[in-house]
Amino acid sequence: MDYVLSISIFLFVLFFLLGSGVWVGLALMGVAWVGMELFTTRPVGDAMITKIWSSSASWTLTALPLFIWMGEVLYRTRLSEDMFKGLSPWMARLPGGLVHTNIVGCTVFAAVSGSSAATLTTVGKMSIPELNKRKYPQRMVIGTLAGAATLGLMIPPSLTLIVYGVTVNESITKLFFAGILPGLVLAGMFMAYVAIQSLVSRDWNPTPEPRMSFVEKLHNSRFLIPVLLLIAVVIGSMYFGWATPTEAAAFGVIGALLLAAGQGSLNWHTFTQSLMGATRTSAMIALILGGAAFLSLSMGFTGLPRGLADLIAQMGLTRFELLMVLLIFYIVLGCFLDGISSVVLTMAVVEPMIRQAGIDLIWFGIFIVVVVEMAQITPPIGFNLFVLQGMTNHEMGYIARAAIPMFLIMVVMVFVLIGFPELATWLPDNLR
Repeated sequence: MDYVLSISIFLFVLFFLLGSGVWVGLALMGVAWVGMELFTTRPVGDAMITKIWSSSASWTLTALPLFIWMGEVLYRTRLSEDMFKGLSPWMARLPGGLVHTNIVGCTVFAAVSGSSAATLTTVGKMSIPELNKRKYPQRMVIGTLAGAATLGLMIPPSLTLIVYGVTVNESITKLFFAGILPGLVLAGMFMAYVAIQSLVSRDWNPTPEPRMSFVEKLHNSRFLIPVLLLIAVVIGSMYFGWATPTEAAAFGVIGALLLAAGQGSLNWHTFTQSLMGATRTSAMIALILGGAAFLSLSMGFTGLPRGLADLIAQMGLTRFELLMVLLIFYIVLGCFLDGISSVVLTMAVVEPMIRQAGIDLIWFGIFIVVVVEMAQITPPIGFNLFVLQGMTNHEMGYIARAAIPMFLIMVVMVFVLIGFPELATWLPDNLR
C-alpha cells in the first residue's frame, strides 16, 4: 500500500475538518470514517459503534470525570485565598519573594486538580492582584503563572496521564507516581529562575513584606492544612494500595465537598455549577477519546501505524534522535491542538515506534506530558495564554513573550528526563 497516499488523505481530511471549525472529537471520527470507507470492506457504522462503546465503557476512565469534578468544586472555594495566606510568610524571605507563591501554589493545587486551566484560574485569581499591589514585575507574575500552571498536567491526579494510560493500556497508578519527582524538579527549576531573575533584574523593587516571627508563620500555615489533608488522602490511598485511581478520585470528590462545606462555600448554586462544569469538560474529553479510538481502529486496518514504525526503524534513528524528532513534532502540533487531543490523536502511530525503539512507556508518558505542557503556553492555541488574557486584559503577544522563559525551562526539562530517566521510573518501580 502507498503509505504516502494514505497519510496525505488522512491529513487532508483532518485539517479540512479542524479548519472548518468542527469539534476535535467529530473531526477524528470523520477522518476515521473516510479511512474505513477507502481502505477496508468492513461495514463502517458497525465498527464505529462497537469501538466507541468499548473504549468508553472503561472502569479506569471513571477516574477522569471524578477528578475533574473535584477540581471544579475546589475552584469555587476560598482555597486560593487560604493558600496565599499560608504560603506567603514562608516565601517572602526567599530571593524572588512572593512570586514563588505562584509556583508553589500551582504545585500544591496541581496535586488536587488534574487540570492546568483550573490550577491557573484558582491560583491566579488570588495571586495576581496581591503581587500587583506589591509592585512585582508584571511580566514575571504572568510568566511564572503561565508556566507553573502546566504542572497540573504532570503532578497527580493528571487528566493527561489518565488519558495517556487508557490509550496505551498502562497502569494509571504507576503513571501518577512517575509524574511526582519530575513535577517537583520542574517546579524547582521555575523557582531557581525566579531567584536568579530577582538578583539580576533592575526593575525588581517590590514592596517589602512585614517581618513575621516563626510562631506567626506557623499560625498562618493552618490555612494549608485542609488542602494538604486532601492531597494525603488522594495520593496516600493509592500509594498504600488502599484504593485504585477511580476510588481515590471518589475520596477526593467527597473531601473537596467537605472542604467547601467547611469553608461555607458550598451551596446549591456552587454544587450545580461545579457539576455542570465537570460534565461539560468530561463530555468533551470523552468525545475526543471516542473519536481517537475509532481513528486508531481505522488506521489499524490501513496498516499505517505499523508501516510508519517499520519505516522509522529502517531509517536507523537512535533512541535520542527519535525523541528529538518527536519533541519537535509535538511542539509544532501543540501550536494547533490542546494536550489531550495531541496525545490521543498521535498515539496510534507513535506507540508502535516507541515499543520498537525499546523506550519505557511509563517514562514516555512523562516525556509526552512535559512536551504537551509546552503546548499550553505556545500561541496561537495555548490555552493558558487565553485564560491569562481573560484575567489580566493584556495582549496575547505580551503574555506569550512573558511565558517564553518557562517554555525554554521545559525544553531543558526534556533533556534532564532523557539524561536521568530514573527521575520518572524510580518511584513506579519501587512502589509497594
